[in-house]
Amino acid sequence: MDIKVETPAAAPSQNDQKTPLLTPKTPTNSSSDDDQNSAIRKAISSTFKGTAYLASRLPTGTVLTFQLLTPILSNHGVCDDATRIMTAVLLALCGLSCFVLSFTDSYKDATGKVIYGFATFRGFYAIDRSVSVPPEEAKKRKISALDFLQAFLSLLVFATIALLDSNVVNCFYTKPSVEMGEVLNSLPIANGVICSVLIVTFPTQRHGIDRSAPTP
Repeated sequence: MDIKVETPAAAPSQNDQKTPLLTPKTPTNSSSDDDQNSAIRKAISSTFKGTAYLASRLPTGTVLTFQLLTPILSNHGVCDDATRIMTAVLLALCGLSCFVLSFTDSYKDATGKVIYGFATFRGFYAIDRSVSVPPEEAKKRKISALDFLQAFLSLLVFATIALLDSNVVNCFYTKPSVEMGEVLNSLPIANGVICSVLIVTFPTQRHGIDRSAPTP
């Protein structure tokens, strides 16, 4: 008769014990850096959304010209003296276009034709001189202080778009200092917020050249 002696199973060693797949991580200082970077990314994202709205307040042709010619004239941000001058001239012309076109307006005559012209201190000056503008329409579209405010806001909006363009920033600020880098990051955000508030507070009723057409 055989007697079987059962030996107790050996306790699992420390190496044999299974470790959980997800181990809790101890908080480190990097979490605060991640929160700061996340806040910056959210601010930049909201700035781009706000800038898209602000860009819609600018002349479409001017914005498209700027976006098309900036990479070419600035050599994608790698500028020498010649390309830097050409980029500066482009910025000046686009800014001037945004300012001048803020004083343009239009209206629809009895036949539904859209008449474009400039607002002056004497009234509405039609570009097509063969068209006779009714005196009440000309007087109603005289230039005002709001037009100068809108023109100045157009310049600020265009400056915001230019500062958010990497080609422009890299062209004029190849190796910015820490202080200048902070200014380049915060200035477009502050500028966009201020312009948004002022544009909503003081809206314009003009439908100028290269903008949406007026309603009948």
